[in-house]
Order: sequence, then C-alpha cells, then structure tokens
Amino acid sequence: MSHFLDRVETALRDPDLKTALGRATERLGSRRSVSLDSLPDSDAVRDMARRAKLGLLRDLAGNLETFEKNLIKNGVQVHWAEDGAAANRIMVDIAKSRGCKRAVKSKSMATEETHLNHDLLEAGLEVLETDLGEYIVQLAETTPSHIILPIIHMTKESIGKVMHEKIKVPYTSDPEKLAKIARAKLREAFLSADLGITGANFGVVDSGALVLVSNEGNARLVTTLPRVHVAVMGIEKLVPSLSDLDLMIKILARSATGQKITTYTSLVTGPRREGEADGCQEMHVILLDNGRSRILGGPLAEILGCIRCGACLNACPVYKNVGGHAYGDTYPGPIGSIVTPGLRGIKAWKELPDASSLCGACRDVCPVRLDIPRMLLELRKQAVDEASIPWALRIGLWGFGVAASRPWLYRAGAGLFRWASGLMAKSGWIRKLPGLAAGWTRSRDLKAPAPKSFQELWRQRPVRPAPAGKEAAPVR
Repeated sequence: MSHFLDRVETALRDPDLKTALGRATERLGSRRSVSLDSLPDSDAVRDMARRAKLGLLRDLAGNLETFEKNLIKNGVQVHWAEDGAAANRIMVDIAKSRGCKRAVKSKSMATEETHLNHDLLEAGLEVLETDLGEYIVQLAETTPSHIILPIIHMTKESIGKVMHEKIKVPYTSDPEKLAKIARAKLREAFLSADLGITGANFGVVDSGALVLVSNEGNARLVTTLPRVHVAVMGIEKLVPSLSDLDLMIKILARSATGQKITTYTSLVTGPRREGEADGCQEMHVILLDNGRSRILGGPLAEILGCIRCGACLNACPVYKNVGGHAYGDTYPGPIGSIVTPGLRGIKAWKELPDASSLCGACRDVCPVRLDIPRMLLELRKQAVDEASIPWALRIGLWGFGVAASRPWLYRAGAGLFRWASGLMAKSGWIRKLPGLAAGWTRSRDLKAPAPKSFQELWRQRPVRPAPAGKEAAPVR
C-alpha cells in the first residue's frame, strides 16, 4: 500500500477531484441544515439519540445476548465472527453448503471492511453489487470514497466511460440513460441470484429486527428474491427498541443526504413464514467484532455510537480537499481517522489522526454529538507514545524549550532566523527551507518574516513629551 502522504499528494494534484468534492459536500451540507431545521426540537432529538446509543454500549454484551435470542426466535441463524477472515469464512461456508452460485449484495460497509467480495470470488462464486454507486465502483475495480456516496469522486463522463468499457454499452454521460442501463443489468442479476448479502443500519434489540435504509430499493430485492439471505453487521449497530430506532431514523437521513427520510426503510424479521408469499427461505446474521471489543474497552469507545451518516466527511476541510481514497481504508474522513486505527491498530495508521485541522466542524454536525476532536487527540497521543521520535526532532524540541524559557535567547534566535530567512527569500517568500524544515516547503512556500519584530517596532515608536510630573507616552 502506498504511503499516506503519497496518496494525499496524488489527490491534491487532481483538480477534478477537488471540484467534484467541493460541489457535492457543499450541496449535502446545505441540505442537512435545511432538513434539520424542519425537525421539531432537533437538538433534543439528537441528545436523546446520543443517550440511547451510548447507554446501550455500557452493556453491549448483555444487549447482544438479548438480540441473539430474539433473532433465533424469529427463525434467524446467528453466527459470531471474531474478525474479518472469520466472517468471510462463515459466508463462504453458508454459500457452499447451500449450493449457492450467484450472490447479489446491497451496500454494506461491514463487508467492505472484511473484503468479502475477494473471498467470494476466490471461492468460485459470482458476486454483484446492486447499489448503483457500488456497482460502478465494482466495474471500475476501485473502492468507495465516501460512506454513503461511493462515487462522489467520479464525474458523469468518467462513469459513462467505465460502463462503456466494462459492460460494452454505447458511451453516454446522460445520468438517466446510465441509470437505466444499470437497472436492466441488475434486474437480471436479482432474478438469477440464489444468495443475497446485506449489511444492517441497525439491529433492534427488543424485537430482533434488522433495519435497512436505502434510496434505490435494491436492499428489498436482495433480501426477498434470493432463497438465502445473509446479513453482516458490526456488533455495535444496535438500538434498544423501536422507539429508539425512531430517533435514529429522524436524524440519519437528514444528516446523510438532507432527506427527511430515505425512500425505503425496511425492517427484516426473519425468513419467509408458512403461508407468506415473499421473502427468503433461510436467513443468517453474522455478528462481526473485528476489533470493536478492543475499542469498547478503551478511550475511543464513544466512536462505536457512530450511525454512519457521513456528515462529518462533508464538513471536514481535509476530506473536502483530498477525498476518501487518501485515507487508504474502508472508512474515510474524520470518522475513518478514528475507526481505522481503532480496528487495525495505531502503528500502521498513525498518520490518520493528523489528517484533521481540529476545527470541530465534525463534532458540530455529528447527529449523536460524538466528540471526534477529543478522540483524534487521544490517538495522536498514542501515536507519539508508540513511535520512536527521530533524534533530530528530540534535539530540536529540547532546544526550543530552552530558548522559549529564556527571553534574551529567544530574541537572539528569532533575530538570527530573520537574518537567515532574508538571505533565502525572493520577493518576500521562501521557496525551499533546508534540513528538517524542508518538509514545510515541500508543498507550499513560506512567507518571509518581517525585518523587525513587533517588540522592536513598539520600542521604536515616537514618544510624546510628557507633561510635568507624568511619564512620557508613545504616540498612538
């Protein structure tokens, strides 16, 4: 995998990416504000939703046991997966033991996290994404760049080119024609599939219902047409009751797309029962841990209250400039900068917590008021504690500490820096700094310091003669 800074530099060199992200995130941010304004007592609803999610996490083990019992009562077969590999293995075993050959999937971040498609293909199954954005991502052989808008980084022209090259249809950039082509292709897949795979937006503890929200209706087809349905959900995706679910539904779509409610909100309560005409014959739920238990026991536990709306991405000045692929894993943006190191370990992902200005916009827009900046700072601390700091940086920090505590030495050092920077500057800007400071000018210029410091200018101001018996005062 490429280094984080390399991915960022690649993103910053792409003017089309910045334009696409800017337009989409601005539109989503405006819609969110208008939609939340239409919700009576929206602040109170957000507070209640936060209490419901974080309160459930305080007894996650007990709530999971109750949820499992209610799933089984509904006729659902429950599986527990300690990590992504185990979840994929369970899925493959279910498919093979039931003779399934063709799988259709609705949008699922959990299966993106476990790289399920790769393992299904390795096992000889055909698998097709049916969410339109995920379908384009699969055709383009890339990965989603946003939690709810997988192809936010693509233009309609690039989508038309991908469909022309991959499924041999006449080129067009007309969104309606592109959607019509995809719909025809996916309809064939729905009718021939024998395995349907979904994630879950929520699991309702007291009823054992799985909740799926979407705008395309594909999740309904995935759960009802194939004879076997398997859902993969993170163990943190629970809400205590239907009344708590109502709170989540009110804020999820508003925060994600600016809608008051998504087009489809489906509650799945088990396979087809005797006498029913629709539904799968067999249903399974795989409860995925994959590091969540470790997060629950530490200072980042609050992040498990995330409802995956993506609002923090749309508000983040860093995400709006570099996009999702720069983050290098399933979850991009501020939420990804916490979830990814939490799930996969800080050692390999120590740069992500630094991908934030700590402006607090993510915390302001979060529907359940997660304190994302606090958790980013905690991860930065962990990264420093675990990393070996270069000797040059140690000496530099020690030297700054010595100078900053001695005003005469600080003034002398600042004067020396102004003199040296004056030699390097051209037209008031320094293009390249030497040594450790070179990182600063690698991607931007440095404004040369003023020839005189503020204190020097203050002391040089003309002094008005003082009246008799009073001290002289500087001219204002």
